Amino acid sequence: MAPSRSKKGRKRTLVEEMDPPRSTRPKRQAAMKSYNSRAPVVMLTRLPDSEVDPLRQPTPQQYNSEVDSPSSSDNDMPWEPENNSSDSDFLPENDKLKAAKCPKIEKTMTVATKKPSAAVCPNANKTASAAAAKATAAVCPKMSKKTESTTKTASTTATTTPAASLPSTTNSNSKPTAANSPIIISSVFSHGSQETTNVRPKLPEVELKLDMVVLARRRPMKWHQGKIIEIVEKEGGRLKYKVSFGEMGRSLVSAHHLALSTTPKLEQLYVGARVVIQSQDDKTQFHPGVLAELPGRKNRLRFLVFLDDHTPMYVGLQLLHLICKPLENTLDDLPDGRHKIFLTQYLKNWPYPHLTQYKIGQCINVELEGTLQKCKVETVDCSLMEVVFQESQQKDWIYRGSMRLEHMAKFLALREKQQNNEKSSQ
Repeated sequence: MAPSRSKKGRKRTLVEEMDPPRSTRPKRQAAMKSYNSRAPVVMLTRLPDSEVDPLRQPTPQQYNSEVDSPSSSDNDMPWEPENNSSDSDFLPENDKLKAAKCPKIEKTMTVATKKPSAAVCPNANKTASAAAAKATAAVCPKMSKKTESTTKTASTTATTTPAASLPSTTNSNSKPTAANSPIIISSVFSHGSQETTNVRPKLPEVELKLDMVVLARRRPMKWHQGKIIEIVEKEGGRLKYKVSFGEMGRSLVSAHHLALSTTPKLEQLYVGARVVIQSQDDKTQFHPGVLAELPGRKNRLRFLVFLDDHTPMYVGLQLLHLICKPLENTLDDLPDGRHKIFLTQYLKNWPYPHLTQYKIGQCINVELEGTLQKCKVETVDCSLMEVVFQESQQKDWIYRGSMRLEHMAKFLALREKQQNNEKSSQ
């Protein structure tokens, strides 16, 4: 029979179990330290595509929306990418950019391309490329969406304008190349109805009174501020208004040759409205024109106006003035000629205007004083571009869909010929 332990011995044993002697403490601490210093190891197992595909979420359809594009705002800048542009599908620098944005892609593509079947089967490269594309979509779906959208944009632009239907602009010592030919696009100006309105709003008619300060026409391209001093009634009940310009004399004009001196409200404006704008050179002069664009992201919140001499100009709201009583067809106030034909076609195509895409520094032919002259593209500003003529070094702002451009004139002539052939065949 084992001897019984005393209460004092039992307490000592219990204390030793809870607090081991100092001689054993270093060993225990060393064991804990070695345990804590071990680095965790993660084991990864690559699953076959047949098991991964059912788990992936379907990729949403991408729309080529210009409203969501920061460059459409942009700026409508030329679509042609630069050497380091991230929007190109054809440059090797994109691989570095994609790897920087999503570092897991590079490793995944390396694993996908190093399959042993590549050494046996000659079609292994195609299979590896497909596997790499699937792996890219699984690791970073945003990159695959961007690439997919860029590819769709490039294919859409290519199908819009065949290269064979456009003439190429060349230098005297070079042969024509497809790279020198512009792209003529016809895309919607905006997706917001407030930016594409081309219907005259139903607003109360302006009442013209005596001593009313207005902007009146003195010459076809020169309007001045004056005061109505007399209202004359002509045959058939037509009214004429005699306007005094102070020391510059007087004029008897119709109501559609009078404009309000106050700034209009945005809801009063629409594409095709007859307006006058204040001259930048002489603040006392005003020039008549037709409103061509309402403010939006694509034109940096500005109004585009085509003056009656075919000069395009971006202006702010404070420079615009509405005609008091415009004609039912605002273009009836324009003289017959190329500008009237251009505006008629422009309003017919709106909101799908035809625009050419040029690069800065590209040499093109532009009509000046009735003849085609060589010039260089200096600046591109949304729907406009500034060119410098080589002979005179004269600078001129031109609408990128103007009939003064050689490419646009030939494009419109070819289109008209095709339409006439279709009508004759019917």
